[in-house]
Amino acid sequence: MHPFSATRPPRLALGLGLAGVIPFVSGALGLWVTPDAWRDRVLEELMAYAAIILAFMGAIHWGLAMRAEENSDKAPVQLGLSVIPPLLGWVALALPTFLGLPVFLVAFAALYFADIWAVDHGVAPVWYPALRKPLSIIVVCSLLVAWLATVFVG
Repeated sequence: MHPFSATRPPRLALGLGLAGVIPFVSGALGLWVTPDAWRDRVLEELMAYAAIILAFMGAIHWGLAMRAEENSDKAPVQLGLSVIPPLLGWVALALPTFLGLPVFLVAFAALYFADIWAVDHGVAPVWYPALRKPLSIIVVCSLLVAWLATVFVG
């Protein structure tokens, strides 16, 4: 097990995290180059993947809260942080894409700051921001590129 106090993320976590952003990058860029007949499908898959990953990222807080002591004042916050992201993903999927993509974008950015809160309060590993920051930047930029494609390409 990688220690909570380590400053660098485990290599495997970094590698898997980078693999996990491939659908964001390829989906966002695909919206600019995909023929019109496929563009709606690419957007649908990108948004579905964003909802899945948002739920996954929220679930990390649930798992961290499960480690808490019975009298922890931070565990309830983390439990809240664990259910808000999937609910936002669900809402984003129900909205028209020109509104859903910005909801995803803001949700991923906000979740990064929630992760920083967790580290600052000692309930998430010290190395977590070193993992989350580059991945969050890639995801947020990809969602911005995708949203711009829906505005300018079709």
